Amino acid sequence: MRTKYRDIKPFVTKDGSTVRELMHPLHHGNKNQSLAEAIIPAGSKTGLHLHRSSEEIYYVISGQGIITLGMKTFHIEPGDTVLIPPLNAHSVENTVSEDLHILCACSPAYSDDDTELLDC
Repeated sequence: MRTKYRDIKPFVTKDGSTVRELMHPLHHGNKNQSLAEAIIPAGSKTGLHLHRSSEEIYYVISGQGIITLGMKTFHIEPGDTVLIPPLNAHSVENTVSEDLHILCACSPAYSDDDTELLDC
């Protein structure tokens, strides 16, 4: 299965990031994981949240920011990779004047139903 970036319509997730599902079981025929690009606009932050089942791996494509993961906060920049185990609270803040682009791999695949917002 092949997808073209320009054909993928972005949507806003529960945590407030804009996402393009590059590969997802609901649309592409894969079974156990999803791959998406998350875009956090300049000066914005995703809501603090966790996933009950999904393990996530973030890979920073461009931009810079701060990630909160549990009780830790650290700087992220292009080339950084972050593991987010299930049940770990996390959020991402864009700290520069350009969009922050993150490649997100989730297993099992991303689902709004698996996302619990914590700072509402």
